[in-house]
Amino acid sequence: MADLYRSALQARFAKAPQLPPLPSEEEEEESDDNHGSLPTGMGPPAAPSRTPRNARKHTPNPAFSPISASGYFEQAIQVAVGQSDLDVRVYYTPPKFEDGTVIICHHGAGYSGLTFACMAKEITDMSKGECGVLSYDCRGHGKTKHLRSEDTPSEENLDIEVLTLDLVNLAQAVFPDPKTAPSLLLAGHSLGGSVCVRACPLLQQSQYRITGVAVIDVVEEFTLEALPLMHSLLNARPEGFDSPEQAIEWHVKTNTIRNPASARVSIPGIIVPAPEGSPPSTPAYLWRTPLRSTAPYWTSWFTGLSSKFLSARTARLLVLAGTERLDKELMIGQMQGKFQLVVIPGVGHMVHEDDPTRMAEVLVEFWRRNERVVVGVKKVGEL
Repeated sequence: MADLYRSALQARFAKAPQLPPLPSEEEEEESDDNHGSLPTGMGPPAAPSRTPRNARKHTPNPAFSPISASGYFEQAIQVAVGQSDLDVRVYYTPPKFEDGTVIICHHGAGYSGLTFACMAKEITDMSKGECGVLSYDCRGHGKTKHLRSEDTPSEENLDIEVLTLDLVNLAQAVFPDPKTAPSLLLAGHSLGGSVCVRACPLLQQSQYRITGVAVIDVVEEFTLEALPLMHSLLNARPEGFDSPEQAIEWHVKTNTIRNPASARVSIPGIIVPAPEGSPPSTPAYLWRTPLRSTAPYWTSWFTGLSSKFLSARTARLLVLAGTERLDKELMIGQMQGKFQLVVIPGVGHMVHEDDPTRMAEVLVEFWRRNERVVVGVKKVGEL
């Protein structure tokens, strides 16, 4: 749910199948990576845009023009995940060595796999290719769709257990043999952190080697406290935009994302062109994912996150923005040395977009500390 809950609180593959290259510039027209992020469904409707599309005066600002993801990931592909009935959009830079590690990244609600683009490039550079990065669009987001279009539901099932199995099924589709698969480090932002924490033991049961799990800027207690304010915060957002440039500019100027370079890569993936036949007052681009309609799932996404994180049988990392606090359960766990805590100053909720270099440094250091641990020395969180 991105920066929304933070606002509320302040108010109160090494051996993976070979994947084809990213789309060329021709495909970029389709792939400004059109996909989405928010309203419709429950609660009061967002304030509509009343100016007919053909009469709008907003001229796209070239300073906020979309940037192709091809400079950040080596490959992009739709991966068929039959067990989830999904055709999953995957962005992937494999490790350059057979004994490398792949960091699997899960985005927050409303975003897409491209939210990790800048960070992914930094990770592969810093690790000199020892770490690969696989980022994907979860169901109902980005370019992920159902394998059989006739089975596409009017409202996507975003239950936490369903999302968790999607991650596990995707890992098994890309790395079918746990014995030859690279070691995996799971990293998730907000909702994605909750999914990664729950997927960790399931992957371990299937004999995958999990180096660690990293949760980015979500604390159970304070997130749950903020949920009642979500609808009013969603109402403050525009219904849509006249162009991808306007969407990028809005995210930057509202400090939703503080790094224009990252926003220019990630935001086109969370909006879609308005359907043909839409009323003239409909904006040219709408949010890809109607977050308001996912309200029934919000509480379950985060309930139990702290205890599940602390009980994960692998190294644990929690990365928070400078203003965040720990809840009681995490505070006790931190005092007992059960996880590594890193606080990054000068960023908002979109930590990995606001400061991808620092976020990459944190993950690479965490990977180095725990992947190459000396026999007999416990990993972070295994005390």
